[in-house]
This record gives sequence, C-alpha cells and structure tokens, in this order.
Amino acid sequence: MPSPLVSVLLTAYNREPYLAASIESVLAQTWGDFELIVADDRSTDGSVEIARDYERLDSRVRVVVNERNYGQFANRNHAASLAAAPYLKFHDSDDLMYPHCLAVMVPAMQAEPRAGFGLSNSRAWPGGPVPMLLTPTQAYQREFLGFGLFMCGPAGALFRTEVFRELGGFDDFGTPSDTIFWMRACARYPVLLLPGDLFYYREHAGQAFQAPDVARQYAALNGYLWRALAAPECPLDDRDKAVGRRNVAFSTAKSAWQAAKGGDLGLAWHRVAASGIRASEWLRYLRPPRRSPDAGMRAAP
Repeated sequence: MPSPLVSVLLTAYNREPYLAASIESVLAQTWGDFELIVADDRSTDGSVEIARDYERLDSRVRVVVNERNYGQFANRNHAASLAAAPYLKFHDSDDLMYPHCLAVMVPAMQAEPRAGFGLSNSRAWPGGPVPMLLTPTQAYQREFLGFGLFMCGPAGALFRTEVFRELGGFDDFGTPSDTIFWMRACARYPVLLLPGDLFYYREHAGQAFQAPDVARQYAALNGYLWRALAAPECPLDDRDKAVGRRNVAFSTAKSAWQAAKGGDLGLAWHRVAASGIRASEWLRYLRPPRRSPDAGMRAAP
C-alpha cells in the first residue's frame, strides 16, 4: 500500500469533550490522501477510547499512546517522528479543520517547491493575494517592520516533513515555543503564505493559553525577538535591524507599562529584565514604533 501524501498529526491530552469532533473534521477533508496519527500524551479521561473507536472505523487513523507524558511541544515532535508522508500537518485536538483545509494547503505547497513550509492565519494576510512566497528577508521584515508573522500556532502550518526534521522540531519554551520556532525556521527557509480561515481555533478554559503562568512565559518573548535581530542568521540589513530593535523596545516598554498599570509590578519588571535590552540600548532605541503594512513586500536584498 503506497504511503499517503500528508500525515495529519493530532496531539491530544485530556480532550474528551472535543476530540470526536476534531477527528471527524479531519476525516471529512475533501483531500483524502492522508493518514491521521493521534498521539495521546497519557490522557486520564476518555480520550484514548474515543480515538480507538475511530481507528477501528477508518484505516487512515492510527492511535499511539505515549509511554510517558511528553508535554505540548515534545509531543508534537514525537508525533512528527511517526509521520510516513512527505508533508505533515499539525492539528490540535480541540480545533476543527474545515473540509477544504488540505485541499487548499497541499496543492499550493506542491506548486511552490522553494517553500519549506506554509502558514495560514485566522484571517487574510495583508499586502496582497496569496499564495505568496516570502524569502527569509521578507518574512523577517513582516515580523519586525510590519504587523507580525510569527504569531501563528502549529495548526496553521503545513510542512515538508524533511524540512521540519532538518530544523530539529520545536524547542520547549512553554506556550510561546511556536513563535520562537518561526524565528528560526523563517531565517532558514522561504515560507508560503496561505489563505486564512482554513480551521476553527477553539477557545476554552482548559487550553494552554488560559494557564496561570502564560503571561510570565510570554514576558520572555521579546528577549528572544531581541536576540534574533543580533543572531548571525538574521537576514535583515543593518537599517532594518535598527528599525526592528526600535519596534521591539517599544513593545517591551508598552507591555511592561501595562502590567505596572494593572498592579503587577513583578510581571512588569520581568518583562523588562527578560528582554535583555541594556541601558544604553534603551536610550538608543526606545522611540515610537515604525511599522508598515507594506513591510516584506519590496524586493529582498
């Protein structure tokens, strides 16, 4: 039996209320050449039993129960190690893929062999019609000089499997791990912007974004952005790096001020300290931001 073209990787931990609908949304895809790997992270509710029911009903479904609890991003890496297809698509166990999701993503990636991976957002990308290929320089310009690119979750990505493995998967920095991963991935591979509204991102009290320590985890994010601008692999020229530092410094100061105004002085201090911005750099770069919706649209150097 030939290998499928796409491995859909559904990582689950205690998602009994949502898992059946999530699996059914994958099985309802109009693009049918896929396998669905459900990597259960030692759930203690009925998630495994639900997944096993679908495994018995549909030969495309394979359920793997981890030998131990890996955690959110390590489980994604584990699931990717099980993939047999040349493309892999992450899918969260509380989300829904719309029926056209793979039918939009896969042909677009097949038609653009230069792209290491594709990204879809919940809304349309600014700056023109998609699919749109961004070089590393253009991707960084969108993030640091425009209005963002690295905010996508794993469920918005379609990877060439060999590229994901060459990148070494996700490092575990807590909830912001995906954003930090995009910094590294976009510095090394062109990214294909794909249409929005391909999946439903469910918000609920049990998801990682609602955990009490998330604000502190995200407090360190601007530090990673600051260091990315100084990294040898940063594709921006010196002029763009200066504007990027100005924008990161401003957003750091703004977020610290908001925390202080809300009465959380500890979080405010942590946002400043974790940024890694030195006193001399605050003096040099703390200015009103300069961001443009056209960032990343001009020809890359």
